[in-house]
Amino acid sequence: MNRRDSLKALGLTAISTTVLLDACKQPETKTEVAAPEETAKEAGREQWEIDRDKKLKAETFFTKHEMATITVLADIIIPKDDVSGSASDAKVPEFIEFIVKDIPEHKVPMRGGLKWLDIYSFNKFQKSFVEASEDQQISIVDEIAYPKKARPEMQAGVTFFNRMRNLTASGFYTTEIGVKDIGYVGNAPNQWAGVPADVLKQYGMENVKV
Repeated sequence: MNRRDSLKALGLTAISTTVLLDACKQPETKTEVAAPEETAKEAGREQWEIDRDKKLKAETFFTKHEMATITVLADIIIPKDDVSGSASDAKVPEFIEFIVKDIPEHKVPMRGGLKWLDIYSFNKFQKSFVEASEDQQISIVDEIAYPKKARPEMQAGVTFFNRMRNLTASGFYTTEIGVKDIGYVGNAPNQWAGVPADVLKQYGMENVKV
């Protein structure tokens, strides 16, 4: 099952406008006077945004156990491969912790989904999801990762996993690792070798010197 390839198609559409706007902001024009390091990092942002982010980063929502579960799930969704690192390598769990605090409507569904996952794992394997073996973890994910194939009684898990997958993709594909993974180059300059020889010949200009 190739999760990474499917996420390139599905996950990118889940990236929120807020995330994209933050990723696309450009720093203000530099002056000859060097700005302090902290000020330079926050260039182009309003003070209320800076204060809000500092406040959110100072808070903690998920427990250590919940963060461990999120990390395992994120790396199942986007594992490390020959192209790039995993979701946790891109600090996706930290992104999810931040975004859930920034958009509070994620809090109850995420915490409830993590609790559902542990209860289901306990009922099936007599251990929490993070304590289960890799094969056991994958077997549970396979039951909730495909909405059209999932059994009706798994709907709570399907709904949670959809949210988890969207947040993971949003976090991963707005990082340097994720951007490289999809092969996005951006505004990179090209090297122009001049008008192709066949075009010059077509217009009888192959011997024209400039």
